[in-house]
Amino acid sequence: MSLTCERTYLVVLVCSRFHVDKMSSAHVYVRMKRGQTIDDISEGLLEDCAQLVKANSIQGNKVNNVDVVYTPWYNLKKTASMDVGQIGFHNSKMVRTVRVEKRINEVVNRLNKTKVERTPDLKAEREAVNAAERAERKLQLRDKETEDSTKTRTGKIGSNQVQTINKE
Repeated sequence: MSLTCERTYLVVLVCSRFHVDKMSSAHVYVRMKRGQTIDDISEGLLEDCAQLVKANSIQGNKVNNVDVVYTPWYNLKKTASMDVGQIGFHNSKMVRTVRVEKRINEVVNRLNKTKVERTPDLKAEREAVNAAERAERKLQLRDKETEDSTKTRTGKIGSNQVQTINKE
């Protein structure tokens, strides 16, 4: 699988991307639970991600007061005319910024101790997510059909019902 294809699967699996603004740096991708947004990211996780991208930026690691930008994956924009590693945004209002005043070695060291390197099968993970979403939609549709047929049998819904009014 090509690097571009891997990134495509990765982006579809994640919710948000962190990067040191206007500097070359590593990217941190945060997978969120379904239904969560970047506004749901805790302050602790936000600080950890910001410290990690700052520490992994050659320029950003040497200077203080760097901005780290983060945005939902669907706001990332890549065109053919952009350089390798360059990315834009569809909507700049969706981009959030957090200022990192200085590197906090305790945070970076704690994160590096828990670092695990793996090579995930991103395509298989994406297909598993898609299959789970299809199964959930199918179950919801089946539940709705069952509910509708129950209402019809109990007389709550019926297009063939006739009302009789006694006039005495």
